[in-house]
Amino acid sequence: MSHWIGTANHGFASLAMEELRRQINGIKFTQLIAGEVFKMEVPLSREEMLDLIQTNEPIFLRHIQPIDRALPIHGNADDLQALSELMRGARMRCEEGTTAIHLRRLDGTPFIYSAADTKAVLDAVIMELGGETTMQSPDQIFSIFAAAEELYVGWGTPSEQLSDWPGGAVRFQREEGQISRAKFKLLEAERAFKVYFETFREALDIGAAPGGWTHLLLERGLRVTAIDPAELHPTLAAYPRLTKMKKNASDVNFPANTFDLLVCDMSWSPMQMAKLVLEKTDALTDGATAIITIKLMHKKPLQTIRDVISKLETAFELKKAKQLFHNRDEITLYLVKR
Repeated sequence: MSHWIGTANHGFASLAMEELRRQINGIKFTQLIAGEVFKMEVPLSREEMLDLIQTNEPIFLRHIQPIDRALPIHGNADDLQALSELMRGARMRCEEGTTAIHLRRLDGTPFIYSAADTKAVLDAVIMELGGETTMQSPDQIFSIFAAAEELYVGWGTPSEQLSDWPGGAVRFQREEGQISRAKFKLLEAERAFKVYFETFREALDIGAAPGGWTHLLLERGLRVTAIDPAELHPTLAAYPRLTKMKKNASDVNFPANTFDLLVCDMSWSPMQMAKLVLEKTDALTDGATAIITIKLMHKKPLQTIRDVISKLETAFELKKAKQLFHNRDEITLYLVKR
């Protein structure tokens, strides 16, 4: 038996729990934050649970935290003292590599300390023990969830927790002149799927307007063909490596083996989007990568996802399907042409 905290995008916890129910007989859930964060009692050991999640990662589970200890909340300095003593008891772990402190809070929790204050105290303890602290790319994470009556705490690596950000909430800084927030989705996909866009040569962006994804790919040095009947942002005209086609993608054909990357973030019917992407597969090189979003506009999203993936797998191998933090009512697929 092991205990965990799971986190999904707001409004999608029920789908994350449904995926987990299908994988784990006898799993039990307790809601912590409505539609987003839940506690799990799992009839598996920690190692078995981690192996299952790593082998078959649920689409809608954004973050997972083990509950190694549950500490009562007193609402005063005793809480930080208890966390400090717990850290001192893990001296050997603190010496193993860089450690990040992640605190998340339930609204109304009696735990009175901010994330910054908690981190400052625990960082000092780690350094006292001879360890090293960090905020970025840690070797391990000490995660704390301040609930209504208890602090749920647990250790894990970024891989085990599915993210090196608190709760999997990946944050990017908005840039001056940024065309749209859609750029964040592609940046997060790059991190989540370990797909590095500067390694590609020629990209096709289907449904490109206003051009957030096109802009990122141009910044990475690619030549980009952007197709959309709507206008692209005028700042993109400064890139000589951009080919704009103000047309419907279904009306455009390309020579075989033209593109080694296809991206598509269209607000359109999922099955129609899949059909359109498949029409362009001849224009892709063997082994080309595709990053595609599926809009969940129907009442049975899990069935929609299965249907779209099944259709796309006639030409692509699915590497990963994930609802990223910057996805809204959608998920992102990472595929490779067969």
